[in-house]
Amino acid sequence: MDAGCGRAPLPGGIPKMRETALVALATFFATVGPLDVAVLFAGLTNEHRPRERRAMAIRGVAVASGILLFFALFGKPVLAAFGISLPALRTAGGILLLLIAVDLVFARSSGGTTTTRDEVAEAEGKRDIAVFPLAMPLIAGPGAIGAAILLVAQAQGDATRIAAVVGAMLAVMLLTLALLLTATQVQKLIGVTALHVVSRVAGILLAALAVQFVFDGIGASGLLSGGAS
Repeated sequence: MDAGCGRAPLPGGIPKMRETALVALATFFATVGPLDVAVLFAGLTNEHRPRERRAMAIRGVAVASGILLFFALFGKPVLAAFGISLPALRTAGGILLLLIAVDLVFARSSGGTTTTRDEVAEAEGKRDIAVFPLAMPLIAGPGAIGAAILLVAQAQGDATRIAAVVGAMLAVMLLTLALLLTATQVQKLIGVTALHVVSRVAGILLAALAVQFVFDGIGASGLLSGGAS
């Protein structure tokens, strides 16, 4: 049977959609880091009333979801306007995700998945942190934005796979919201050691995905085929 579009040899759309959803879930979980976000949120809002924390959590996740959805749906046309090809995006996105994965494995802070020291210092003096730094860059950071563009581009226009990416992204956003609403309990329950264990496992998975993105990007670029045959 002619599948219509796509060159992947997987039989049928359901297995490919399931694979896309699992990759997207792992990637967004690692780049957003819901547990890290919840712990930082608890620290930044320890002087706020529960009602204020709840309102900031809901608004922050809503704004971050809007940002990621925008880049997922319109990121590729924006890149096309700058003359950036899909293989270049895959390679660059893979390198960015690999750098984030290295930071996760070694439990280091970076501007790719969390705030910098200067951003934290500025946030501590703000009463409302819903948009900055919660929505961006804590939730919708450079890594998550890059992943949204890259994963949708990898779907190659297949509506079911794009829906799987968006669904996975929204699932991670819902998990993030749930953890933010229980941030103080999460902070006490998880502890620093357990948080680092989860981050390292996510980092290892993300590193493997990142290398695959780089391989795909270089392979699609034609650089290794010796030019046009």
